Amino acid sequence: MSNTEPAPSEIDLATTAPVCADGAKVEIITARAVPLGGPRAMTVHRTLPQRQRSTIGAWCFVDHYGPDDVSDTGGMDVAPHPHTGLQTVSWLFEGDVTHHDSGDHHAVVKPGEVNLMTAGAGICHSEVSTQSTTILHGVQLWTVLPDSARHGERRFDHHAPAPVAFDGGEALVFIGELLGYSSPIPAFTPLVGAELRLDPGAVLELDVDPDFEHGLLVDAGEIDLEGVAVAPRELAYTGVGETRLRIRNNGADRARLVFIGGEPFTEDVVMWWNFIGRDHDEIVQFREEWENHAERFGVTRGYVSHDADGLDRLPAPGFPNARIRPRVSPDPVARPELRTES
Repeated sequence: MSNTEPAPSEIDLATTAPVCADGAKVEIITARAVPLGGPRAMTVHRTLPQRQRSTIGAWCFVDHYGPDDVSDTGGMDVAPHPHTGLQTVSWLFEGDVTHHDSGDHHAVVKPGEVNLMTAGAGICHSEVSTQSTTILHGVQLWTVLPDSARHGERRFDHHAPAPVAFDGGEALVFIGELLGYSSPIPAFTPLVGAELRLDPGAVLELDVDPDFEHGLLVDAGEIDLEGVAVAPRELAYTGVGETRLRIRNNGADRARLVFIGGEPFTEDVVMWWNFIGRDHDEIVQFREEWENHAERFGVTRGYVSHDADGLDRLPAPGFPNARIRPRVSPDPVARPELRTES
């Protein structure tokens, strides 16, 4: 998925060395609404990146959308657009999306199946909800690639994880290891990602890696994490040093959550629009190459828009007049006193 904001802000993903959290503190990150596309754009709810916190492990982008009636919103229709230095992770709850990319990968993204696209040095792709889709609902996530992997080849990976049952619910682990399940999806830094389904009144005592920081995105349910209420579309953050997290469903209906985490990302990188690089000049170069149809990104074939008069390729937004300035991310310790405004 593209970041389609007309004037995207620069984001520095610099981090500092991990320090242990003092207890199971919880920091709440609220979403901001972002239109995806043109006049009939569907709206996504973005919790990462924020000024409050830019990354959770190598997870650097979290969009949540739906459930949307595509007859009202027009569904998803994102023309070919570029990426560098990242992986996109597509995870649907309902509806189907067609994927085409310049690595000549073509797929239909379906609920409960993870589709991971590795940009490496450069890729472009399109995403369009299928004609048969009536309700569209899911999340789109990005992970930043470390320097050792960001100049690599384009690739696309797919996996349908088997449900893992636990007392009071089940999980679908799409990246990393959790609850005894190990996903084969490749990650270039230590990561975990899973959909959690929690029955009414159930409590999940989740064993976690103390070297990881974690985020819990609520899709549906009356949830608390370590006794702190987390509303739908909010992302609850916990820092490093925890070995167990307690999640409770206080509602009368089954809850659905997305759980992410990873070792704090310690490289200094800059993110602007759909590019991740290492400094201002590199981002300028990526933008110029995309606008000039450079070989770095290749060509996406197979894109068919819902709109016969729509764009066949997304142009890059105008670049800021000033050089991108570093933004230092906080230590990987939850700050309960902070709360973003939606």
